[in-house]
Amino acid sequence: MKTTIKNINLYLLTLITCFTLSCKKDFMDVTPPDKISSELVWNDAALAQAFVNDIYNGLGNGGFSEEMLSSVSDESLFTHPTRGIDLVNNGTINPSTLGWVNDSWAYKAMYNRIRACNTTVERIAGGNNGLTSQDLKDRLLGESYFLRAYFYQQLLRFYGAVPIITKTYSLTDDFNVKRNTYEECVNFIIKDCEEANRLLTGKTMDKGRTTALAALALKSRVLIYAASDLHDRTKLTAKISGIPAQKLDFLSYSSGNQTERYRLAQTAAKAVMDLGTGYKLSLTAPVSVADGTKNYKSIAMGGGSAAPGVDLSAASELIFARYFIIQNNIKHAQQNGPNGYHNWAGNTPIGLLVDDYEMNDGTKFSWTNAVQKANPYQNRDPRFYATILYDGAGWKPRDKASGNVDPASQIQTGIYDLIDNGTRIDFKGLDTRGSTIENWNGSWTGYYYHKFIDPDPNIVDASMSQNVPWPFFRYTEAVFNYIEASIELGELDNAKNWLNKIRFRAGMPAITATAQAELRDIYRHERRIEMAYEEQRYHDTRRWLIADVTLGRKTTYIKVTGKFKAGKTMSAPYHYDPTVYDYTYSPIVENAQENRNWDNKLYFRPFSRDEINKNNLLEQNPGY
Repeated sequence: MKTTIKNINLYLLTLITCFTLSCKKDFMDVTPPDKISSELVWNDAALAQAFVNDIYNGLGNGGFSEEMLSSVSDESLFTHPTRGIDLVNNGTINPSTLGWVNDSWAYKAMYNRIRACNTTVERIAGGNNGLTSQDLKDRLLGESYFLRAYFYQQLLRFYGAVPIITKTYSLTDDFNVKRNTYEECVNFIIKDCEEANRLLTGKTMDKGRTTALAALALKSRVLIYAASDLHDRTKLTAKISGIPAQKLDFLSYSSGNQTERYRLAQTAAKAVMDLGTGYKLSLTAPVSVADGTKNYKSIAMGGGSAAPGVDLSAASELIFARYFIIQNNIKHAQQNGPNGYHNWAGNTPIGLLVDDYEMNDGTKFSWTNAVQKANPYQNRDPRFYATILYDGAGWKPRDKASGNVDPASQIQTGIYDLIDNGTRIDFKGLDTRGSTIENWNGSWTGYYYHKFIDPDPNIVDASMSQNVPWPFFRYTEAVFNYIEASIELGELDNAKNWLNKIRFRAGMPAITATAQAELRDIYRHERRIEMAYEEQRYHDTRRWLIADVTLGRKTTYIKVTGKFKAGKTMSAPYHYDPTVYDYTYSPIVENAQENRNWDNKLYFRPFSRDEINKNNLLEQNPGY
């Protein structure tokens, strides 16, 4: 996408230069030489396309920001908490101190992009343009409807209901606007999705642009959220007391019933499933553990990796994604990779996530099981090995400039016995905060993030970019939405059938639960594991009204030690070897970096004091 914009900008520069030269005789011309009037934009196909191209930049790099949404959930810990993530996690944010805010969902940033969408709709749908191609007009209008719907759903799922603005404001307009109701916001977004789908159906879109199917995927997400407990008034008020009556319309439905909403969500999800393809979801039995890991890793790479064993056809799983991130010089792998590779260890998995990966026979992992405690990283859900880097895991070759410090290319997050000049020492692993390589960037948790880092050994994460796309919508999310709605509607066999298809692809056995409550819990676990690090967990825990028992938990780390077995020794360089070492794994609760605490006000973000001051009709969310 960045390439397209760059080429269009070159066109704009050429046009501006020619226009300026042609008017050189008119020295009184005061038109800024680096600006183009709106009349020119909407009378020229390339300029109109460039305008809509720029709206896509409101998507940012998807979830590939330095601080990930996973670190304000029970998935990860941000290693460098000075950016305000800790304020969110300990529940101390308020209208004056917002803590960490990302431009991909920030209130002001979203409305700036919504304004650009409104401009496009006004000029194209209103007929106030000189464009001659109906196909182009339909495409630009469809893209704008989708993007407006997407930006509004970002606001809706972070803040609850917001003012619906469908026009561009002038300086003389009254900027005081009331919040619409939650139901009105949902209906508005759904209408935009349906318009986008209608206009884009049959259109061949460039890679990275929205499609008719993406509009249906967005509709599916919005409707499953709308059906959730958080937005059912009875369940919301039973969970959270003291919400002022006049604010309930901003957060929940005042009419209808939850069953009807789940039926709408199920239908919307099935529409996506019928038109999409997904990846390897027609299996009738589990694949092998090795193939399960390969399948999951291939999905995460989204066709953007040349690593051995990665299946490029897994890109079929993506419905709408952010590509060309490499051209923004975003080094996601550097931001999150192990410090022993000169990376920054940004969003490191916490034990709460790691411990939730089942054994590969479908049983729960438990630290109270002596066999599992002795070898906690063996025989786990195959997706574990494509998501988490743990002590002893194989990884890329280390930077040769660091010397021959790790010829085995393994993650080292423990403290190990080692012989140095004939003396036993405590050797702190290369990927710890006691490392000889950038110790300040080491993980606190004892784990590192793997999922969206390209495993291609030819990519040096600390100095090279990768081509992995961010998945805004993938086919499996729609399947999960369908499963969730089916469970809540009591159609358990239908839900179980699709749930097992996802597990079979991952190399996990079928589930056999028959009770609704049990199947609901299994589904929520499966979604947590399959969609880890995909900006789902933050919202799922809220819309299911379970954040108090999930996000409010203290962070857990792992402490790894390696002691020589009787009669065994090892000299530098260290490598993982259970024939030489007795390894001990000790899970610990740690509050030093973040003392996480849940407050029910965190179900919704606050509006900033500046926004309240600018719009005195904007009512604040409860608890702030």
